[in-house]
Amino acid sequence: QPHRGAESRLPKPVAYGLTLYWMERTLMSQLLSVSDLPAGFDYPQEFTRVVELGLTQIEPWWIIEGDLLRDRHRGLQERYPGRVLVPFAIRQDRDDVACFEPGSARVILLHDFASAGHEDRGSVDDFNAWLRMAVEDLTEFGGG
Repeated sequence: QPHRGAESRLPKPVAYGLTLYWMERTLMSQLLSVSDLPAGFDYPQEFTRVVELGLTQIEPWWIIEGDLLRDRHRGLQERYPGRVLVPFAIRQDRDDVACFEPGSARVILLHDFASAGHEDRGSVDDFNAWLRMAVEDLTEFGGG
């Protein structure tokens, strides 16, 4: 984290830039590490940009990070051992999880904790399609 005293001596745009840089690095470090990811999988650029911008709570969807992400990833591997999935978001009002499917641009939507074979909730073409869906869900969820 930038030293608070140093920020006060820097021009405002520089201090702001340092703070954003620190936030980006902190958020990105909370994703799954290369050793936890399936071989050959890289997070899509669009996803990492959204995380870097801090757009991680698109209610009712939350992009998960840290221990919650690692626990969910481990749990999916245990509950659905025949599937290779990289979770990245959960829906707060149900047990739905959005996952990347290595080897494909698709985002898989599944109902976690369902019996194996009954977890599928569908898919969207890619992360951008998921993001559009999440924003639509936001307007419906908050619109009451």
